[in-house]
Amino acid sequence: MSTPQCRLCGHELTVTFVDLGMSPPCESYVAGEAADAGEMFYPLHVRVCEECLLVQLPTYVAAEDIFTDYAYFSSYSTSWVQHAKDYVDLARKRLSLDGSSFIVEVASNDGYLLQHAVAAGIRSAGIEPAANVAEAARAKGIDTTVAFLGERTGREFATTHGQADLVVANNVFAHVPDIVDFAKGLRALLADDGTLTIEIPHLLRLIEGREYDTIYHEHFSYLSLLTTQCVLEAAGLRVVDVEELTTHGGSLRTWSMPIESADAPSERVAEVLAAEAEAGLHTLEGHIGFSEAVAAARNDLVEFLVECSRKGATVAGYGAPGKGNTLLNHCGVRTDQLRFTVDRNPMKQGMLLPGTRIPIHAPERLEQERPDYILILPWNLRTEIAEQLAYTREWGAQLVVPLPHLEIF
Repeated sequence: MSTPQCRLCGHELTVTFVDLGMSPPCESYVAGEAADAGEMFYPLHVRVCEECLLVQLPTYVAAEDIFTDYAYFSSYSTSWVQHAKDYVDLARKRLSLDGSSFIVEVASNDGYLLQHAVAAGIRSAGIEPAANVAEAARAKGIDTTVAFLGERTGREFATTHGQADLVVANNVFAHVPDIVDFAKGLRALLADDGTLTIEIPHLLRLIEGREYDTIYHEHFSYLSLLTTQCVLEAAGLRVVDVEELTTHGGSLRTWSMPIESADAPSERVAEVLAAEAEAGLHTLEGHIGFSEAVAAARNDLVEFLVECSRKGATVAGYGAPGKGNTLLNHCGVRTDQLRFTVDRNPMKQGMLLPGTRIPIHAPERLEQERPDYILILPWNLRTEIAEQLAYTREWGAQLVVPLPHLEIF
């Protein structure tokens, strides 16, 4: 097999960031009637480019095979919908958006964000590759085009809809194998004096928090501000400001403009770059050592589950997120240690988790089974979920989060 090449600079990828072995695609949930059928497993071997420092997963699974029919609906997270509303309110004030403005969101999912722009009277449109999810957005009255964004599709969309004053790309930048073509598509959508915002999980926080469950086949790139700047500049865009967010274990929201009209970068850009440099992320050597941290996190969870099994304590899961599937498959967890999990998304209920074949039920199953421990798989939503699970204290259940450190509360 030939050596994979960097998707940003084309350099050969020979340096390992972390190797999580083999795993099925994290959103490939298995129908109950297919419980005895086989599954495809692919490597989760993440490399770092020694030339441009982009941390990346080779394209083991085509994006079309992952995103054409998708099981993730953003609106099932109350806190995420509120996060989107807060962002829309902020962008309206910062950019003076009104009824004459135009907003485009790429990977607009089920309309979780654009619904707030529409409610404010701002013309809005979404671009979403998953037809089933786009249908949910259209049901909310949001103009949604089913497409994968690239430079060509961006130009076509701008020709029919006009260029946007604001282009939004939340938690999608890492999901595209041809990241430069995608960035050029974002530029094509944007007016010459417009603004692009993207939200990305921050590589610095992933390393600090041992957040290795955010590594899966639909995340092709793991970005620092340094590498994000490089990608955007290749498409004619310049980062002019950045915010540090708590979402997804620690994220960045960058504000960018076309280079020809961009302001000078803010002091916050310099501060984040300095923090990355201090942590070693502007050198190849600073990326080495994550494998040891991952092994320690895995051991903590496995030892907890083994001890529960030995003392006869029952453990159930809460949530069926993609990140949970990376975690459970890497740790070798099966139904003898995690009997079932529950999820609010009815599309997942009745299905089995990929690889582990752990069944997914409606949340009411917790009340029926009354497990001793509940493992919160979307641990980044621990506050919201802990509130939802307050009733489980009635039978003495304890909640568990696996990362960044195993915690029982």
